[in-house]
Amino acid sequence: MLFRQLFDATSSTWTYLLASGPGREALIIDPCKANLAQYLRLVEQLELRLVRAIDTHTHADHVTALGDLRDATGCATVMGEHTRAECISERVREDEVLDVDGIRLKALYTPGHTDESFSFLLDPQRPRAVFTGDVLLIRGTGRTDFQNGDAGRSYDSITQVLFALPDRTLVYPAHDYKGETCSSIGEEKRHNPRIAGKSREQYVALMAALDLPRPKLIDIAVPANLRCGRDAPALEDQAPQG
Repeated sequence: MLFRQLFDATSSTWTYLLASGPGREALIIDPCKANLAQYLRLVEQLELRLVRAIDTHTHADHVTALGDLRDATGCATVMGEHTRAECISERVREDEVLDVDGIRLKALYTPGHTDESFSFLLDPQRPRAVFTGDVLLIRGTGRTDFQNGDAGRSYDSITQVLFALPDRTLVYPAHDYKGETCSSIGEEKRHNPRIAGKSREQYVALMAALDLPRPKLIDIAVPANLRCGRDAPALEDQAPQG
């Protein structure tokens, strides 16, 4: 399998490019508009045909490249069925499996960070990895105080859906602010300080007490992302808001 993990330093976003091999069909998860040229160059160099571009949720800290990738490659733009983005060409439902030339991703509805967040499980018959968006981070969890986020639903998504996966399942989040590239379900069960060993009530109280600043770009990024990143104003002086 061809797997590339690409980092946007400005928004601390991880983007993932997957294909069964060079010269084959490919998919990309959580692409940033600022890095469009990098994605297109890599697709060309590896002789890939990009057929799906996926966002795990409507991001608030960067503008998506979904629309630009569709314009450039003809790929389908994909989000979960609860998205409010009218520009999406394919909406996936809970437990639906996407198959791109043998790369199989199972859609898992994992609300909490936002009310439309999905995670995507690689090789659902024998789980290898899960792309968790912002609901589960490496040694952290996504904030729950905007975009209809809900700490109780976040706890349920993590403990009942993601932590039900085999411990060996690798965890690839949409963001990292500490230089971590990958974790596993077993690691997060044992060592994630926000949720390991905590009750639902304790987690909800912890999230309510975070008192995080409002994301700097939310008023630009969210409206732009509901249009798949099209017609977004130039974004300067971006800073991650974790």
